[in-house]
Amino acid sequence: MKILYGVQGTGNGHVTRARIMAKAFAAKGVQVDWVFSGRPREDFFDMQAFGDFQSYRGLTFAVKSGRILYLKTALQANLMQLNDDIKKVNVEGYDLIINDFEPVSAHAAKRAGKKVIGISHQNAFLHKIPKKNNNLVTDWFMQNFAPVTQAIGLHWHHFNQPILPPLIEPSHYPNESLHKHYLVYLPFAGLDDILPQLRKFPDYEFFVYQNVPQATDDGHIHIRPFSREGFQKDLHRCEGVICSAGFELPSEAIQLGKKLLVQPVAGQMEQASNALALTQLGYGSSTNLLNEAAIGRWLPLMKPNPIIYPDVANKLVDWLLKTGGENFEELQQSLWRDMPAPNEIFSKTAHAK
Repeated sequence: MKILYGVQGTGNGHVTRARIMAKAFAAKGVQVDWVFSGRPREDFFDMQAFGDFQSYRGLTFAVKSGRILYLKTALQANLMQLNDDIKKVNVEGYDLIINDFEPVSAHAAKRAGKKVIGISHQNAFLHKIPKKNNNLVTDWFMQNFAPVTQAIGLHWHHFNQPILPPLIEPSHYPNESLHKHYLVYLPFAGLDDILPQLRKFPDYEFFVYQNVPQATDDGHIHIRPFSREGFQKDLHRCEGVICSAGFELPSEAIQLGKKLLVQPVAGQMEQASNALALTQLGYGSSTNLLNEAAIGRWLPLMKPNPIIYPDVANKLVDWLLKTGGENFEELQQSLWRDMPAPNEIFSKTAHAK
């Protein structure tokens, strides 16, 4: 079987999901041709799993102060370059075309009248899930940025929609949960926006990951440059996580049984909706303003039990190879069947305003 797989490259989460799927396909001896877009080829790293992948400019998000500007993204798109890129992608001769919110290969397949199976967190927003701050522009964007014929969403709960559990990379680190150790990852905030609040809690150890040249320690606050190895070690040994309301890191934290406090990036519908879903499900707390009061209310909360998601990648690959995308309900039911209901997972949570 021969597969074409398009991946949105602007976010590391998409690439991480693709890497998980690449390993699952490789274990089955399946040939996959990978297409990435959204950033220059030289800016991708740790791409050995994808072989001689194709790379295109695609569509780059317009961002201001961490806020995705959906309308400006559409208006400033280099449509001539996008059209040229779409023409370069050969979608013929493939048994399956899969897409993780990647526009070039998605539009190439649409022009050719090919079936595209979309597998992404963004696809969950095409269905009836908890949403906040969505409007006609954001809804249009989600539907048309990378169009697919079969949209499979990934989320923390199925919400009685065609949604699967998250794709989480297997871990080889011990899950220690050291008392009063906390991981802080807010990539769209500066240290000046974070450290004053953390200094108010000297009895807690905070490991803050930022774009800094070297590690520094200031009493109970430990500032660390981003590294996959160091980040994963601190994630596995912490008691709780303070982060933005993305999807991949909260998914890992939920599976590891870490306490969660998320701050959605201002103006980003996806993150506002993720924060809403987390609080509605009882999987974490959220705050629009990361101040002393919000952190102080959250720190004493009880730590949740880990929720172990199934091996979605391998079952997903088996289903794709066996059915070509048919009988989705059977796959969905098998993956959610043994999962506890949300109210059975967390013993205590709160919404920190």
